[in-house]
Amino acid sequence: MLAVVADSPGPLAGALVVRDVDAPTAPGPGEVLVRMLVSTVNPSDAVTVSGAYGSRTAFPMVPGFEGVGVIASAGPGVPAGAVGQRVLPLGAAGNWQQYKRLAHSWCVPVPDDLPDEVACFAYINPLTATLMVERFCRSGARNAVVTAATSAIAQHLAELLTDRGVKPVGVVRGTPGRAVADPTRWQTVVRTDEPGWRERLRAAIGPRGVDVAFDCVGGDVGGDVCALTADDGVFVHYGLLSGRPLPTTCSTRQSGPRVELFRLRDTVQNDGDGTGRHLSRLFAPVFENLRRGRLRTTVGTRVGLSDLPRHLELPDSGRVGKILIEIGARG
Repeated sequence: MLAVVADSPGPLAGALVVRDVDAPTAPGPGEVLVRMLVSTVNPSDAVTVSGAYGSRTAFPMVPGFEGVGVIASAGPGVPAGAVGQRVLPLGAAGNWQQYKRLAHSWCVPVPDDLPDEVACFAYINPLTATLMVERFCRSGARNAVVTAATSAIAQHLAELLTDRGVKPVGVVRGTPGRAVADPTRWQTVVRTDEPGWRERLRAAIGPRGVDVAFDCVGGDVGGDVCALTADDGVFVHYGLLSGRPLPTTCSTRQSGPRVELFRLRDTVQNDGDGTGRHLSRLFAPVFENLRRGRLRTTVGTRVGLSDLPRHLELPDSGRVGKILIEIGARG
């Protein structure tokens, strides 16, 4: 079968090769073989291929955390009727290949009324945004700040927050060609490449401070947003786009906001009974939102699996939307 492989750590553009590899062996007890239909590229794929998670990443590896496939065969102990079911195969990377073998408990059934190109993006960004807003945006919250406001997950956060009557303040780097998708969902957007941005952010927030902040940048920007979070507020840190950690003052202050480090992996892998039923419960509100046309991700480019490495080496300046990797047609 065809697979996109990273032989050693490195940048996503340049580290990948297309290879004809042995197909997985027949699924064992409790396992299934999933024929992949579509996948996509998420920043988590780039972080993993870079070698940042060295303690839990072995090379060579097949990247790809998101995707949709069909269960082609099942081993002993898998419920009857599983074969032919469309699923999200979670639990580990490996979706950039034609077939993936995994435990059936890691397969989330996809509702029949959601197309592949919609369900493909249901996992990392929509699920993370949904869980964080549910957990940390308390009733009565009056304001919010979201860093990296032009990112896909920030768009989801803004959508969910405005549903709760909170228009967030966005913080962006001011990258040319990048803008928030729907300005009506934001109170204002502050650019950190402009002089006086901290003062403008403080003015937009108000003297009391931020009730809830969602930061995936870290570094000085994350530290500044944390410092502007109210003492009874919560600062949620869930990424490190700057490559720099938060200042130590965020966690060592005698007083100040509650600092929460959110990792989707911890929630997804917290399977109390080992059946995977918690995954279906987690995804239920995400699927319902997608069904209503919400939390959607724009597809900018469609590429075949064999064309993916070459496509990732192209300049991404001005690229709009996500990549949809078309691995195989159903049937």
